[in-house]
Amino acid sequence: MTKTLLLSLAVISLTACAKEAIIKDTSAKEPFVQKISLKQDDKPLVCNTKPIAPPLKIIDKPIDFGVERIAMTKEYIKTHYGKTVSTIEIVPKIILLHWTAEMSFDKSFKRLQPEKLLTDRKDIAKASLLNVSSQFLVARDGTVYRLMPENWMARHVIGLNYSSIGVENVGGKDNKKDDLTPAQVKANIALVRYLKGKYPTIEYLVGHHEYRQMEKTALWLERDSGYRTVKSDPGDAFMDKVHSKTRGLGLKRAP
Repeated sequence: MTKTLLLSLAVISLTACAKEAIIKDTSAKEPFVQKISLKQDDKPLVCNTKPIAPPLKIIDKPIDFGVERIAMTKEYIKTHYGKTVSTIEIVPKIILLHWTAEMSFDKSFKRLQPEKLLTDRKDIAKASLLNVSSQFLVARDGTVYRLMPENWMARHVIGLNYSSIGVENVGGKDNKKDDLTPAQVKANIALVRYLKGKYPTIEYLVGHHEYRQMEKTALWLERDSGYRTVKSDPGDAFMDKVHSKTRGLGLKRAP
């Protein structure tokens, strides 16, 4: 090579572009990765890529999702979205972030666990007795739990359930306080990267408080014009932090 690269770490591996050296420069202010071709007329070809994220650890902790909940989900899809379906599988187009408004992981989980809606949810009970749910729940320490199959429909947002993967974060005390932790920010960033990598169909990254802005899109399906709620979670500050670290994924914000 014609230049000497002063780097803190160099690892040789195989990549999608053929045989290359993957070189991480961790001494820079913003660590980056260079992929340098090992053979091309004895001259290196360099292309810059984003940092390689470590594998995301996900712990499976299933909520109750049996025959009755599946049947109620199908009925919800028919009533609210006008679709008669044989399965509750979805094609994900949105990642939708929430907070639970509850500081306890156990209490948050127990609210999502039963198949039928708890009696204190009179605000949405008229729409359906199907309990609220989400595909993921993130603890205060950033641990990510998968509660149900990622591509099954969960009831977590009006109008968009049929195209979205929900991520609940334990916190948001009394549904007012923006108190989600730095560990949860990092976990959500990693989870967004994981989901976009697994489901290329995902187009949007949206906060629950922004859901009504999605009424302007073709993904909005709610047929009942009177079925709406006001949401504040997880707030603009949290969404800005997650978006700032996932910009390269090309995910759109709510219009």
